[in-house]
Amino acid sequence: QVQLVESGGGLVQAGGSLRLSCAASTSIFSAYTMGWYRQAPGKQRELVASITSGDREDYADSVKGRFAISRDNAKKTVYLQMNSLKSEDTAVYYCNALLIGKNYWGKGTLVTVSS
Repeated sequence: QVQLVESGGGLVQAGGSLRLSCAASTSIFSAYTMGWYRQAPGKQRELVASITSGDREDYADSVKGRFAISRDNAKKTVYLQMNSLKSEDTAVYYCNALLIGKNYWGKGTLVTVSS
């Protein structure tokens, strides 16, 4: 079982920035594809960004050019740098760890963007 603990959420004004962190408890962190998802009230959970073990990054169209995902395998942590935040970015952000046959979720961190 892998524990994922998110941090860094909070209240920010539109146009501001936040950096989310997700620390993982696994010794094979580098093998996982790590992702950030979000779920806004009344909406389905959606993929925001992901990064593979080979550092290939993918982003939702809505965040391209504003968000950046990165990972530090030595610290077993994945980050999401969020810039130029908009009110529509308000959501609970969840960290995900994916490996063949294994799929783990964090409990989420709330990001609220005020307009």
